[in-house]
Amino acid sequence: MRRYLRRPEQLELLPSLGKWLVIASVVAALAGSASAFFLVSLDRATAWREAHRWIIWLLPLAGLGVGLVYHLLGKQVDGGNNLIIDEIHDPKKVVPLRMAPLVLGGTVVSHLFGASVGREGTAVQMSGALADQLTHVFRLKHEDRRIVLMAGISAGFAAVFGTPLAGAVFGLEVLAIGRMRYDALFPCVVAAIVADQVCLAFGVHHTHYMVPEVVPIGAWSVLAVVLAGIVFGLVGAVFATAAHQLGALVKRRIAYAPLRPFVGGVVIATAVWALDAYRYIGLGIPDIVRSFQEPMQPWDFLGKLVFTVLSLGTGFKGGEVTPLFYIGATLGNALAPLLHLPFPMLAGIGFVAVFAGAANTPIATTLMAMELFGAEIGPLAAIGCITAYLFSGHTGIYHAQRLGRSKHGKHRHAVPEELRIADLAHFRKQKVAVGAEPPAAPAPGGPEAAAIPGKEVHR
Repeated sequence: MRRYLRRPEQLELLPSLGKWLVIASVVAALAGSASAFFLVSLDRATAWREAHRWIIWLLPLAGLGVGLVYHLLGKQVDGGNNLIIDEIHDPKKVVPLRMAPLVLGGTVVSHLFGASVGREGTAVQMSGALADQLTHVFRLKHEDRRIVLMAGISAGFAAVFGTPLAGAVFGLEVLAIGRMRYDALFPCVVAAIVADQVCLAFGVHHTHYMVPEVVPIGAWSVLAVVLAGIVFGLVGAVFATAAHQLGALVKRRIAYAPLRPFVGGVVIATAVWALDAYRYIGLGIPDIVRSFQEPMQPWDFLGKLVFTVLSLGTGFKGGEVTPLFYIGATLGNALAPLLHLPFPMLAGIGFVAVFAGAANTPIATTLMAMELFGAEIGPLAAIGCITAYLFSGHTGIYHAQRLGRSKHGKHRHAVPEELRIADLAHFRKQKVAVGAEPPAAPAPGGPEAAAIPGKEVHR
C-alpha cells in the first residue's frame, strides 16, 4: 500500500499560531489605545467633578442627554456587554463601530456629573466593537470571529485594570458558568498582555493597593475566609438581582427611554445632597484605597451598592466592576474584626470575591488578587472567590451568560445547560409540578439558548 507521510502536528500548528499572534496583537493595539484614552478622560472628568460638587445637580440633564443620544443613534448597541456575549455565542452580524464612541462618551458624562458607575463595561464594549471590525478586514469566519471578540474582551479588561492574566482568563470564563473553551486561550493571552503594555506605554498609571500581611494557612483562617466568602457571594447576588429588577421595573414604568436616566438623576442628586453621600458616586477609588489602610464605616458597602444599582438600573452608562470592588473592599474591611483577620487582607479578598460572585468568574478574580496584591494571598483569595461564586447562585451581572454547567451537583439535571441566566427565572416558572420531568431545554443554536462556542451539536 502506498503510504502517505503526514507532517508533525506541531508543524501544522505554526501557521495558526502566526495568524493569531498578528490578529491578537492588532486587537490589543486598538484596545490598549482606546482604554488609555478612556482612562485619561475619566481621570480628568473625576477631578473636575470633585472640584465642583455642585455639578451633581445637572446629573438629570446629563442623563437625559445620554438617553436621547442612545435613543436616536444607539438602539442597536444598547445591549452593551451582553450584546458582545450574545454575538460570541450566536454570531449574527458585526457589532456596529458606533458602540465605541457612544459608550465612551456616555460613561465619561456619567462620571463627570456624578453617577455611580464603573469602567470595565466601557473598556470591554470599546474593545469588542473595535476588534469586531477586523471581521471585514481579515474576512473572518464565524468561529474566528468568536475568538476575536473574546480576545477583545480580554484586552479591554486587562488594559483598564492593569491585570493581563486576569484579563486573559476573564475573556474565556465570563461567557458561560462552569465552562471555558481553550482554543481561544492563546489569542486571549496575547491580546491581554499586549493591550496592558500598550496602555502603559501611553503613560497610564493604575492604582496600587497594599496588603502588608497575609495570615498563614490554617484551620481558622480557611474557615474565616469561607464564612466571609459566603457573605461576599450573597452580596454579589443581591447586587446583580437588584440591578436587573430595578432596570426591568423602570422600563415598565417609564416607556420613553431618555426619561429613565433623567428620573434616576433627580433621585441620585437629591439623595447625595440630603445624605451628604458624595463618597458613593463615581468610581470611589479613594475609599477603596482607604479600606486597605484604616477601618471604614460598616455601612459603606451598602451605600455604594444602593447608588450603583440606582445609576445602572435607571440607564446611566458605565460598568459594574469597580463599584463591586468598592463594595467588596469595604465589606471585607467591616468583616475583618468579626473574623479576627487583618483588615487589609480581607479587604483585598472582598475586593475580588464580591466581583467573583456577581460575574461568575472565580478563576479570573483569583488571578486578579495575585496580580494586584501579591502571590502570597492566592490560596486564601481562591477560597474566598470560589465560595462567593458558589453562594451567589445562578445569578449574575451579565444576563447573557450561558449556563454551561450548574454550580451545584444536586441541581445539575434540574436546569438545562446552554440557557441564558436571564431566562432561568422564566424557565423555573414553566417547570412542571413537583416530581415530574422538567421541560426540555430550548433547541441548541436558537437565540434563547445558543450553543457554547467550540461545542459540537448533534441534531
